[in-house]
Amino acid sequence: MKVEQLFTGCLAEMAYFIVDKGEAAIIDPLRETKPYLDLLKKHRAKLKYIFLTHFHADFVSGQVDLAKATGATIVFGPSAKAEYKIHVAKDGEIFKLGDIKLKLLHTPGHTMESISLVLIDKKGKEKYLFSGDALFIGDVGRPDLAVKSDLTQADLAGHLFESLRKKIMPLPDDIIVYPNHGAGSACGKNMSKETWDTLGHQKEVNYALRADMTKEEFIEEVTTGLKTPPQYFPKNAGMNKSVNKSIDEVLEHGLHALSAREFKTLAEEKDIMVIDARSKRSFTNGFIPGSWYFGLDGSFASWIGTLIEDLNQKIIFIAPRGREEEVVTRLARVGYDNAIGFLKGGIRSWKAAGFKTVKIGSISAAEFAEKKGKKNLVDVRRESEFLSEHVIGAENVPLEVLPKEIAKFSPTKSYTLHCASGYRSLIAASILYDNGIKKVTDIRGGFKALKRTDVKVSDYVCPTTLL
Repeated sequence: MKVEQLFTGCLAEMAYFIVDKGEAAIIDPLRETKPYLDLLKKHRAKLKYIFLTHFHADFVSGQVDLAKATGATIVFGPSAKAEYKIHVAKDGEIFKLGDIKLKLLHTPGHTMESISLVLIDKKGKEKYLFSGDALFIGDVGRPDLAVKSDLTQADLAGHLFESLRKKIMPLPDDIIVYPNHGAGSACGKNMSKETWDTLGHQKEVNYALRADMTKEEFIEEVTTGLKTPPQYFPKNAGMNKSVNKSIDEVLEHGLHALSAREFKTLAEEKDIMVIDARSKRSFTNGFIPGSWYFGLDGSFASWIGTLIEDLNQKIIFIAPRGREEEVVTRLARVGYDNAIGFLKGGIRSWKAAGFKTVKIGSISAAEFAEKKGKKNLVDVRRESEFLSEHVIGAENVPLEVLPKEIAKFSPTKSYTLHCASGYRSLIAASILYDNGIKKVTDIRGGFKALKRTDVKVSDYVCPTTLL
């Protein structure tokens, strides 16, 4: 028997590959099929089941393409309805895989069709719990992401309380908990950076598993402090109930190499967006006017989904050399299937063709600290980050709302931007520049670097006290 956790940092998502005696199962696959097909080939195994712990909201899953490629059965929990063929499982249903078994537990609360899976080894021991979004390490799934539900947040939280107490907490303390998400995901409030733990330890440290907690207290704690989910969440959940373009079709469409002149012509069309996915350093050294920065080495997919409202948006892009397919794949993971090409030869070909590049100002935290008259400092971190600790005098305009707050900025004024480490502030600077706010300077290293200078910072407030 082999269990492999497949962690995708960009989405803080964990899928799982399980194989025993030549039979395999995959839990919560991402959009692309190749990594899973490669694993099956490596282990000389046949894919028997594809389990979806629920209709995911934060990414588009690839079960339909994977089932077509392998003949595997797609399994969802009770009440699930989809536009493609699925097996709607019953609570307690057993699925055999070689000499092991997977027992399905209906654990509604995050959504009503949510399930968890218990792996039972050939000796009958309950070894692993694949908890989906019911139980995270340090947290539980938020109860406000169900699409077209007649239930309130409080109703769903109540279901989650019962699921945890009646289905999950009675399991052995030494069972290993494997969740679907970790720190960085918007599917919970306070997830740990750890990607697994024992259930017994979670009972000790996870606020939502306190033995003396009443249902009313649980509902209050789980529903307090929830921020509006990213706009793409309900759209992705809807896509996961539908049959979408195949990933192969999306890749073929998006991996069209464009000459500099072709790229420029398309970039000048109003309905086409330019994305720059290069490194922070490359972007600050010069970029194509009108392009928005979303570096591949940051939370690329989640910020694309947060800031680009139309899933059908036509996109052309500049990628780090050799990573063009990665850009299209990561766009498709969050439902952006309309990439139409990339700049062949990158920024060098653009410059070689004699076309213009522009720059955003960039200074170190030490240089900022030495400046006199530190005016118009904009902190683009989330409100909770700002309230917990910030530079005195800074104004908070969180990146997730910045495109709708452009009127706050004047084209005649200069602004200095920072986030936590320098990724979000570059996105913000590129958006402002595209909207005519061209006097923008980014602080390299962000708030982490600023704290190492003598810049005055507010007293620290623990984020949990802000909820």
